[in-house]
Amino acid sequence: MRISKKVEKALKEGRPVVALESTIISHGMPYPLNVETALKVEETISKEGAVPATIGIIDGEAVVGMSKEEIEEFGKRKGIYKVSYRDIPIVKATKAWGATTVSATMVVAEKAGIEVFVTGGIGGVHRGAELTFDVSRDLKELGLRNVTVVCAGAKAILDIPKTLEVLETEGVSVLSYRERDFASFYSRDSGYPADYVFASPEEAAAIIKAKRDLGLRGGILISNPPEEEYALPKDYIEGYIKEALKEAGEQGIRGKDITPYLLKRITELTGGKSLDTNIRLVINNAVLGARIAKALTEL
Repeated sequence: MRISKKVEKALKEGRPVVALESTIISHGMPYPLNVETALKVEETISKEGAVPATIGIIDGEAVVGMSKEEIEEFGKRKGIYKVSYRDIPIVKATKAWGATTVSATMVVAEKAGIEVFVTGGIGGVHRGAELTFDVSRDLKELGLRNVTVVCAGAKAILDIPKTLEVLETEGVSVLSYRERDFASFYSRDSGYPADYVFASPEEAAAIIKAKRDLGLRGGILISNPPEEEYALPKDYIEGYIKEALKEAGEQGIRGKDITPYLLKRITELTGGKSLDTNIRLVINNAVLGARIAKALTEL
């Protein structure tokens, strides 16, 4: 992999570094909003005293700490591969460009020695998975990788209770910041409790350190609810999710194409409200992730 000089220097000096995925750039938002958001998230992390490290694959090489020019190219370029864990060797061998999902970003972040990773929402168990067996690789990697993921819960298009059950099976500690319930991406709560509620970045850092000190393998998932002023009511967004799911089923959309389709369609159905919430929650997660990373290095 290629690690930027800024990220490499921070890691060597023991300063806080926060990993970021690239799927949100190439498959999550339209251009130029995708690039503007990615750079805003990096700026937010920098202002909090940590070093951002956006991860992507360029010409088959994993890049940790993409430049502004590379992020801009990710936002504009067509045909960038959406890379999950299984796709890494294919993109490597074919020297392709790849946008890393949560699972692939966790793999690269761990190899680079980055503990804290900020994203919007994780993948999980899809609705109707008892028939389709559609379960995101994100959950498996959370059970395997020594990486802490800060998110606004699982994407609201998913089956939240089943997602939490799989996380429990994988041995992933699910922590919630100041709220009892696991966040529901667009909404502040899913109606299902997290394993533990923490009150400060320092408390979260202490839990992360305890897991690493004990030699316990696997990740920690931190649920950070979107800010109240930007969160959408569950009942409001649920109706649009069901409509988008119905349309996806009628069109035969499935697999890795389903999530980008649903997020795009829900944005259309809500008149852009869901996209606004998505942007705000990622920035909100960046603030918390940077503060946790900073607290962890101080420990």
